[in-house]
Amino acid sequence: MLHLAGIHAVVFESRSRSYVEQRQRAGILEQSTVDVLRQVGASWRLDREGIPHDGVELLFEGQRHRIDFPSITNGSRVMIYAQTEICKDLIELQLKEGGPLFFETEVIGIEGADSPAPSIRFRRQGSATDEMISCDYVAGCDGFWGVSRASFPPSLCRTFERSYPFSWLGILADVPPSSNELIYARHNRGFALLSMRSPTVSRNYIQVPDNTEAESWGEDEIWDELEKRTGTTDGWKLNRGPIMQKSVTPMRSFVHEPMQYGQVFLAGDAAHIVPPTGAKGLNLAIGDVIALANALKQRYHSGTTDLLQAYSDTCLRRIWQAERFSYDMTNLFHTDPTATTFQSRLELSRLRRIVASESARTDLALSYTGCWPEGA
Repeated sequence: MLHLAGIHAVVFESRSRSYVEQRQRAGILEQSTVDVLRQVGASWRLDREGIPHDGVELLFEGQRHRIDFPSITNGSRVMIYAQTEICKDLIELQLKEGGPLFFETEVIGIEGADSPAPSIRFRRQGSATDEMISCDYVAGCDGFWGVSRASFPPSLCRTFERSYPFSWLGILADVPPSSNELIYARHNRGFALLSMRSPTVSRNYIQVPDNTEAESWGEDEIWDELEKRTGTTDGWKLNRGPIMQKSVTPMRSFVHEPMQYGQVFLAGDAAHIVPPTGAKGLNLAIGDVIALANALKQRYHSGTTDLLQAYSDTCLRRIWQAERFSYDMTNLFHTDPTATTFQSRLELSRLRRIVASESARTDLALSYTGCWPEGA
């Protein structure tokens, strides 16, 4: 986006190109994410290989209930296309048409964050010498453990977080998906999600206790548990196949305020984390960089900084909406070991209301597709 606007930018990536292009991450894209990838010219594979989804299915009490997105969102839908593939596309585009992109280059720190020309201290892999580069602005897209957030004065910072008493065991399996659309299942044995990476590769998840080791679950054990949690009263069967990859993901919510200090602007996991139940992490990060790119374009093209000054507040409104939705989806479908039977009954009642009430279905569909209300 910056390159297309004639703004010079340098990108630092601590990992190797091969690592970034193989790392498995989220794969559900909101319409706005798809739109911006098309606008910057990074959709040549997305348009060919992405899988449009017009709805999801909610499974509880042995029955599935479909939520149709376009009919209640004025046509909005989501797209299945793995973040791994987005990274490949953006890297290829950046190396071909954009500014410098340095792999295996670790940013050590940011100096003079509140000065007119902050400096980035970095070190290339294999080098014992730090190097410095000065700039006008820093986009801190370096994740939760990065150095960008550490450049903020502690007295300025507030953090809000919640850790959930369960995790996800996720698998990538060499078998066609069991459903044409995602299935979110609530079961007394725990949550399950049937998803996909392509028409031939399934991406499925089950709720497991915290501190679970992925290798402690055998293939048959995983498939048996998925079958129990996603079984229906109509005889539907789960597709089984070889498991190519399995991993455990802890569940947490986190927000850092503010998202800007001086000339440093946080984006993505550096500023916020959501549990994956709502499929919001990648989309929130894209939303941040859209807002920051628009603000920088205004600054360099017109000389005004209104959007830069409002960046944090602008992003946080959207982020808290996504945090709320992800929190709700997580509570709705997971079996919380700390919850009372009263709380569990309430969540089941909420699910029944969603499938029975048009207004409740509309709220879920709008939130899932990223259609946040103005001013919320």
